[in-house]
Amino acid sequence: MAENTAQQRMAYLYEEIARLNRAYYDLDAPLVTDAEYDALLRELQALEAENPQFARADSPTQRVGGSSSAKFSQVEHEVPLLSLGNTFSGEELAEFAARCEKSAGQPLTYVLEPKIDGLTVALTYEGGKLVQAATRGNGSVGENVLENVLTIAGLPHNLPDFNGRLLVRGEVYMPKAAFAELNEQREEDGQTTFANPRNAAAGSLRQLDSAVTAGRKLAVWLYDILLLEGAEQPQTHQQALQFLHSLCLPVIEEWLAGDIATVVAALEGWQQKRHKLAYDIDGLVLKVDDEQVRQSLGSTAKAPRGAVAYKFPAEAVETTVLDIQVGVGRTGVLTPLAVVDPVWVAGSRISKATLHNEDNVADKDIRIGDRVLLHKAGDVIPEIIKSLPESRTGDERIFVMPHNCPECGSAAERAEGEAAWRCLNPVCPARIREGIYHFVSRGAMNIEGMGPQLINQLLEAGKIHDAADIFLLTEEDLLPLPRMGQKSAQNVLQSIETARTRPLSALLAALGIPYVGGRAGQLLAAKFNDLQALSTAKYEDLLAVEAIGKIIAGSVVKWFADADNQKLLQKLQAGGVRPQAEVAPKQDGLLNGKIFVLTGTLPSLTREQAKAMLEAAGAKVTGSVSRKTDYVLAGEAAGSKLEKAQQLGVAVITEAEMLAMLAEN
Repeated sequence: MAENTAQQRMAYLYEEIARLNRAYYDLDAPLVTDAEYDALLRELQALEAENPQFARADSPTQRVGGSSSAKFSQVEHEVPLLSLGNTFSGEELAEFAARCEKSAGQPLTYVLEPKIDGLTVALTYEGGKLVQAATRGNGSVGENVLENVLTIAGLPHNLPDFNGRLLVRGEVYMPKAAFAELNEQREEDGQTTFANPRNAAAGSLRQLDSAVTAGRKLAVWLYDILLLEGAEQPQTHQQALQFLHSLCLPVIEEWLAGDIATVVAALEGWQQKRHKLAYDIDGLVLKVDDEQVRQSLGSTAKAPRGAVAYKFPAEAVETTVLDIQVGVGRTGVLTPLAVVDPVWVAGSRISKATLHNEDNVADKDIRIGDRVLLHKAGDVIPEIIKSLPESRTGDERIFVMPHNCPECGSAAERAEGEAAWRCLNPVCPARIREGIYHFVSRGAMNIEGMGPQLINQLLEAGKIHDAADIFLLTEEDLLPLPRMGQKSAQNVLQSIETARTRPLSALLAALGIPYVGGRAGQLLAAKFNDLQALSTAKYEDLLAVEAIGKIIAGSVVKWFADADNQKLLQKLQAGGVRPQAEVAPKQDGLLNGKIFVLTGTLPSLTREQAKAMLEAAGAKVTGSVSRKTDYVLAGEAAGSKLEKAQQLGVAVITEAEMLAMLAEN
């Protein structure tokens, strides 16, 4: 490339990558895929190597991409938080290992672990207490997010058996299920959706109101000791992970140690395994296991020389948009949905992909008939990344968002400040149907056997008109339905009977109160303990509940003030629905303070039900097995947690044994 052209291209890349960094790190709103960003960065690296006279001192190839926000107080990192260099093939990993072994003068062992797609944090424990939590920022200065980090379930605020000083690095992330639930809720509420779990986690952790963060179901993995005082220094990375695990800190269990040949051989398996994980990963991290050797290898201004990232090949495929349909959600939100030529991506066959809202379709210029690039956001949600206008033939049609509900024909409205059009008809058949789907779902009233097909049949037969009618159903209503035998009808009615006395928190999540999901329902139920008390609570009373902010408080007051909602509550009461008060954890029971880990499929209980029962008995349920674990409750197809328990000699019990313990308690 000629010097003039190289200089011009480099100038463009500097500006473009800076723009993309601002969007990704500071605004939590990526403009391109990771693969597209990596391609630009690698191009810039190559141009700088060939034309060093044009390289800038502040090049993004030489520094961490983010910055700290003025919204939060700043934290100067005691130990710099560097980025990682990237590799994209087994050959490049082998070249990295060859450089390390040449510098070390000996063969080395490596640790391969998942690269969590989240937001980097540095946590500081002093005297066993969590006293500081900071984002990475630019690697030297980050943001103080301690109040928000304290809301993350499973992260100890105190380390009873450690009184020293510990600085540890980790990744705050949003599990795939929580990401899908959050985007579904935001779409129903007419808000813009998050592009991927990483940005959902970052946006959640950087909230000024920690109550918002508390409701987002974040999690964290810790993976690197930055500083340790008051305990013996681990000699290897494996020992460091084991030390963190011994303190009951959340440490990822999926890692592999071996020589470079062992590591490279594992890459293909990870490419498939990633889709089965409960969290999103965008690659793997390879580290020299020997801590002393890794430190001696040093670092560049941006990245350590003893660790590197392996980025998965981009899993995006081309397909054709056959049509754009519009669905109606339970809150009336109209959502465009692309019907695409069926294609395999991330392990499943995709024929439809959400387009979220009118603005998203326009911004990406997606037309009916377009060739498009599609992937799974967070390995969960089929999403169109972009259209491919260069493939257009001229027969494509521009999509126009309807201003009337496609289900009932009523007028739709797009409120100021919202991204979505919304059907204004409260008795729209689609809104009612979707509301009932939500009401019976596992995260709400959990009425087993009451699936979409049965609900549709009951609606068509006129046997139900809203969620409350479910509790008035009889065997005579069910038996005439297609493929409904007496045993099936009895099972459905038994599930309905069980649902009548679900906890109050489950009913609150089921009612569809905007912004009130499972977590907010639990907080409100624990405070008010009674539906009547909650329905008459004042705005100020709701704000006094820990982790309930202005948006949720206002939404609850507005919902209970609505006459139609009051009629629904009266029908539920007439149908025998008597939500149970939340049970406060026992303080003096036999299980008080005992640590349980659940794994596998239980015979009769869901893991959520078992967890609730144990916590009501005063036990603590954690996500990983350590020497401090008292019991592992194992069901069918128990995995690595069962193996870990057996290795450590932790007691393994069945569901029946757990129920016997609870009976004694």
